[in-house]
Amino acid sequence: MPKGNYLTAILRSPKTVFTLKDIALLWNEPVSGAARVRLNYYVNRGDLYRIRKGLYAKSESYNKLELATRILTPSYVSFETVLAKEGLIFQYYEPIFVASYTTRELAIGSQTYAFRKIKSDVLITCVGIEMAEETSIATKERAFLDMLYLKVDYHFDNIRALDWDKVYGILPIYHNQRLIKKVNGIFQKANQKTI
Repeated sequence: MPKGNYLTAILRSPKTVFTLKDIALLWNEPVSGAARVRLNYYVNRGDLYRIRKGLYAKSESYNKLELATRILTPSYVSFETVLAKEGLIFQYYEPIFVASYTTRELAIGSQTYAFRKIKSDVLITCVGIEMAEETSIATKERAFLDMLYLKVDYHFDNIRALDWDKVYGILPIYHNQRLIKKVNGIFQKANQKTI
């Protein structure tokens, strides 16, 4: 890549958050000491913002949901973050909740990221996951099932917003009889209230 095009390649990307590997792919070169030196130069000049070691952004106003799925991969935004946004729960939660291969909580700047472990064959299944603004986000039906998978007695304030055909279409990926039984019970109660 010609010398002047390194920063331009980053700035033209639709992403707001980059890992070192993302940048190496944009530059079409391996992760090397020279790439790290070049990135440090851009950070020191103020052309790029270092979020934390190995994570960079175009500016301090990066997409926090995008960062959530770049910290640990594979991962996707789910649980209370999606449930509150979609109106299934009415409580507000400050942290961004993410499904991942491990349980961990990190504070970056003023934002907390809460990662919850979900089994790997569920984590890597794309059913009920959408891409929006460079971020993998669970649909409300997938977030509903993720939450029940981890917390069987979780209380939802409004399940009328669910598309039950989608719920039952996603349910088999969990391979969990307890979850199937719980979803059937919630579905039956929801139908009794509408009659």
